[in-house]
Amino acid sequence: MDEANIRKYAKLMRELELTGLEITEGNTVVRLERGVPPAAVSAPVVPLPETKAESAGGDVVRSPMVGVFYAAPAENAAPYVAVGDRVKAGDTLCIIEAMKLMNEITAERDGVIAEVCAGNGQVVEYGTALFRMED
Repeated sequence: MDEANIRKYAKLMRELELTGLEITEGNTVVRLERGVPPAAVSAPVVPLPETKAESAGGDVVRSPMVGVFYAAPAENAAPYVAVGDRVKAGDTLCIIEAMKLMNEITAERDGVIAEVCAGNGQVVEYGTALFRMED
């Protein structure tokens, strides 16, 4: 891979605020990584605004990452959980796809699903309310 292509990918990383990128061309693999800028590390923490799910009471299950929310294991499959379902700690609630990896999100405690806060196929941010659970 030539220097011009590497510079092009580095510029793309800055524009998209990526911290890592791996490119494969034939038998060559190039991995680009960049550190987090000091300003990002020292930025103040801004509390998330209260959501409709939180104001309704119960515990809110939040997304631990940025990605795409999937309620079911496959396109035509039944969702993992629905409103009114009783779940146990460790049960799969949904999948968040991040960087082509499917991450199962599991219940941290026993409870009943009171609300599904995210829509299937919706892009979610870190901290987005996914479910509201009650005892």
